[in-house]
Amino acid sequence: MSAGADVRVAAQLDHVPGEDTWLATIAGYVDTLGFVALFGLFTAHVTGNFILIGSGLAGAGHGLLIKWLAFPAFVAGIVIARVLDNRLLTLGHGVRACSLYALQAVLLAGFMVTGVLAAPITDSDAPMTIACGLLGAAAMGVQNAHGRLTARSVVANTVMTGNVTQAVIDAFDLLFSSIDQKTRQAARTRLLRTLPPVAGFAIGAGAGAAGFLLASFWALLLPLAALCVLAVLSRNTGSPPAQH
Repeated sequence: MSAGADVRVAAQLDHVPGEDTWLATIAGYVDTLGFVALFGLFTAHVTGNFILIGSGLAGAGHGLLIKWLAFPAFVAGIVIARVLDNRLLTLGHGVRACSLYALQAVLLAGFMVTGVLAAPITDSDAPMTIACGLLGAAAMGVQNAHGRLTARSVVANTVMTGNVTQAVIDAFDLLFSSIDQKTRQAARTRLLRTLPPVAGFAIGAGAGAAGFLLASFWALLLPLAALCVLAVLSRNTGSPPAQH
């Protein structure tokens, strides 16, 4: 196989097709479910928790403790992901991605089980409530770290602000700006990559709210199943073995 062919194959196998959209859907689902179930806690959106902490200090809202503790839990998820990824550096993208999905699935399963055991959740400061929120935040910390650690060609999938901003800029340029063909093609390619995750996040957010209303924390079985599928599919992604 030629060097050029090797590069093309590696690019094709870098990530699972549609992975960005699946991850964004999972993020929207889990973040919304946690927000509804745990007194406005954002499990995947650290910025949102900072705002809620600030509003709590000003006397608006409640559940301040769980939001304070969610940040170190989120950081812990990133650190654990980093330690795991460092141990697997020699094994390639596929094994590393699969392992990080497995780690996230374990933490998300803990989030679900703790939530089921704590239900009905009426006290934001109860130990089981806090444990539930911290496991959810740690799980989403792993997802936030995933793409950066494995250096895979995925777009941001837990916070949509940047994606929406880029999509609007690219759509405006395509519709109204006088740009050369190369720039136009680049804008079109970015738009086709950023819009599906935005749509997936929105769908996931609605599904997470509906899932919690219908099945409480058992609704987390859906993103858990999606993570397991991604783990299996990711196992065979990444650069192929060198040809001799």
